[in-house]
Amino acid sequence: MLNQFAPELPMAAVNAGQLDAGFANNGKALVHFSGSTSSLTTGLTLDRTGRILVAAKIETPRGSRFGLTRLNHDGSTDSGFGSGGCVIGSFEPGFEATAGKVTELPDGKILLSGLHYESADRTLPALALFDQQGRAVPGFGNTGQQVIRIEGNLSQGLRDPWLPPGIPGLEACDMRVQADGRILLLANHHYQFSDHVGILIRLLPDGALDTSFNRGGFVMVRRLLKNTWLSCLALQADGNIVVGGAIDLPQQGLMVRYDPSGKLDDSFGENGFLSIANNERSVTINQIVQHQSGDLQAFGSSRDPMHCLSLKVHRDGRPDHEWNQGQCRLLEVGRSASLWTAAQVQPDGKLVTAGATLGGIEADFVLARHLPDANLDPLFGHGKGWVRTRLGYSLDTATSLAIQANGKVLVGGHSLHGTYRAVVTRYWA
Repeated sequence: MLNQFAPELPMAAVNAGQLDAGFANNGKALVHFSGSTSSLTTGLTLDRTGRILVAAKIETPRGSRFGLTRLNHDGSTDSGFGSGGCVIGSFEPGFEATAGKVTELPDGKILLSGLHYESADRTLPALALFDQQGRAVPGFGNTGQQVIRIEGNLSQGLRDPWLPPGIPGLEACDMRVQADGRILLLANHHYQFSDHVGILIRLLPDGALDTSFNRGGFVMVRRLLKNTWLSCLALQADGNIVVGGAIDLPQQGLMVRYDPSGKLDDSFGENGFLSIANNERSVTINQIVQHQSGDLQAFGSSRDPMHCLSLKVHRDGRPDHEWNQGQCRLLEVGRSASLWTAAQVQPDGKLVTAGATLGGIEADFVLARHLPDANLDPLFGHGKGWVRTRLGYSLDTATSLAIQANGKVLVGGHSLHGTYRAVVTRYWA
């Protein structure tokens, strides 16, 4: 087993952006979920000892389920977790489900977000809490799981069978945990007549709705009465909450900030909102991170054509005009459509982003490293600042990432091997 805390070899800088052949099978770990017919990684994080927690959407002969597994430092399955190294389940008996994000709490328990499939076309946000052995924690919600139902069906959303697997859409269910243990969760609500609105929810540590948040436990997020979809949320160092996504007609990227009480922060952007356009192209924001300076960096994609997109924003919600003249920056990865799906800040202030190219056999992992000023790092990827990795014959999509203590980068996603298989890769940094 590799010791992730060992000093790095000098070759690390030379190989930055290359797969680490010492991890699993030449840098790639196909994640095993016993009894599944397919699996898609949806979330990735590290526990306090450096083991790798992987959340996934699992297909079984009885329908969709959430999946959770734990890998050792070298990419092998931790057989002591759950049943044979994994947990497969639903948020309520007899219903389908999918996982979203996963995080380890300060007390070592493992919190999983996801969606409860209420019917063939309706979803509800949900959570599950596990101990270090992968067993449900009875004191959380209803015997370890909690489906969030809000009066008037306001937390109910749509299942999204149309988008390619792993592409952010209606089924986004991001999660963050505050320092006081309260849980922030986002989802997308669907009214009648194709009317969409985002919803930001806060729960108490036991999974109950926190009614002190916006005097009800949730905020409906909508810009100018337009259809609004949320994809991501970020918890700032000062406790403020930023959500990101898109609005339509025309489609623009969206960032919105709330204070810790759930009140719209009208000092951010334009009365609390920042709409993001890119030369009349559609924009979607999939991930937001905070620089050490307090500024924000948004990542996502443009449309028509679809390219990886980023934008630097001051802490008050104004685009940084000293960075790319305050405009979105696009990264073209060959001739393929592409998008960013995940981002994280390194301890040295550099940013790492993961995403994918799209389109059949052209669908590959994309990984980039950015300097603290958000420009691409020339010491990564043989001078380009980014790398493109083909794992299988087709349809490789990265959805999540985590940075190990030794600086190496883990990227989670899926690869088509007859059926979709959840996969975790590791790169030199």
